[in-house]
Formats: sequence, C-alpha cells, structure tokens
Amino acid sequence: MNQLILLRHGETEWSRDGRHTGRTDLPLTPGGEDQARALAPLVDGRDFGLVLVSPARRARDTAKLAGLKDYETDPDLWEWDYGGYEGITTPTIRETRPGWYLWRDGVVPGDADHPGESAEQVGARADRVIARVRPTAGDAVVVAHGHFLRVLCARWLGLAPQDGRFFRLDTGTYSRLGFEHGEPVVLAWNAPV
Repeated sequence: MNQLILLRHGETEWSRDGRHTGRTDLPLTPGGEDQARALAPLVDGRDFGLVLVSPARRARDTAKLAGLKDYETDPDLWEWDYGGYEGITTPTIRETRPGWYLWRDGVVPGDADHPGESAEQVGARADRVIARVRPTAGDAVVVAHGHFLRVLCARWLGLAPQDGRFFRLDTGTYSRLGFEHGEPVVLAWNAPV
C-alpha cells in the first residue's frame, strides 16, 4: 500500500451542535453536503485499490458526493458507540460527571441498541481495518467518523487507542497516512479542502 486517505464525513446537525453521534444515523446538513462535494478533487480520477465506507448514512452520502462510486461498506468503520452518552454534549455530561473526558473516562453503558464501547474495543475495530488496507495494491481510502478515525490514526502509528486524543479531526476534512523508510507516519492531518 502507498497511502491511506481518510475522509471524515461532512457536518450533521449533531456534529455541528457537539452532540456525541455514534450509531444514530443522521443525514448531512446542507453545509455537510457542500463539505462532501469539496472533497471530490482529492479523489477525482484516482484509481484506489480499496475504498471502504462506514455503513452510516452520513459517511455513505459523503462518499457519493465526493465522487467515490465503487466502495464497500464495512461495519468496523462505525463511529464509537457512546452508550448512554449518545446524543449528549460534553458540557451536559460534565454536569453530572465534572471533568469528564471521553479518552480518559469512557462512556456509560446504554441499552441493547447502544451498549457502549471502550477505547480498546474501538481500537480492535481499527486494527481490523488496518489489516484490510495494508496489503492493498496502490492507495486506499476510508470514509468514516471523527473519533473512530482518530483511533485508527493512533493504531496506525502503533499507539494506544486512547492516544487518538492527540489528533483533532473536523468534519469534511481529509488526512493521509503512509510510510517513511518503511515505518508508518502521518503525511497530512485534518486538512481542509
């Protein structure tokens, strides 16, 4: 594999409002659709060896609007399952858990539909995705979610899943992972279009 291109989906109402959006399947806002279309020049005319997209509508719509036609959905690309914090903002969580920080404190269990995940569980999913993309001939692209892609970056570099906290990632941005002298590196991160 040469490079792994990461595209974070465009803005949704909840991402705009800072609400934790794991498994809730929300559409893009009009601004999010514009962000997705703006990613098109990054993929236009490129021949990717593998294109993987989260099953979430916001990721699939981003892929389509960016011009990625032939892709495979991969359930390992779903966003972190926030459990009982699904749809809740960090300030609201901190009203009952002062100083709460996702990367350090994790989530509270939810219900059967949103049981919640630890950073390690998200990291295990990221490791499976990395194992799929590394043998790819040429470049690969992944369209997914902010916290998941941050964990994927940490795991790409051999860091603990919690170290994804060091890699802020905005909606509608692209990043590139690759190699230098055979070692995994970040080539570009959180780049606006």
